[in-house]
Amino acid sequence: MGSVCGKETGDNFSSPGRPVGSAPPQSKPKTAPIPATARVGGPPRTLGGGNPSGEQSSADAADARRRAAEAAEVSLPAKPQARAKAANKPTGKLGSQLNAQKKQTQSDLLKDASAQQLRQRDADAAAEARTFN
Repeated sequence: MGSVCGKETGDNFSSPGRPVGSAPPQSKPKTAPIPATARVGGPPRTLGGGNPSGEQSSADAADARRRAAEAAEVSLPAKPQARAKAANKPTGKLGSQLNAQKKQTQSDLLKDASAQQLRQRDADAAAEARTFN
């Protein structure tokens, strides 16, 4: 059965083919062309070195080191101030609870845990008394 709208194709057995047991026809394998090798040469350079010869004078190195130190000193005081500013910002109910929890010492935490356990025991004893056990 064929397609009503399609083209009619030739018969599968119309070509001469090959005899049974013979090898498939030889074809040249298609390969990609081999790229030209990139030439790498010259002396090794440090990363970010602007001098193409790879040599950096001691004056340039000292100048770069000095500029980096100055940049670090300039940005250093800004960070603690920003943290302090963020810590003092009003945070609402949850933020105030978190700040109060952060301020507690180990002994305060142990006292709170002990008081909570005592309240739990009292509640359990009251529940047992209500059930007459």
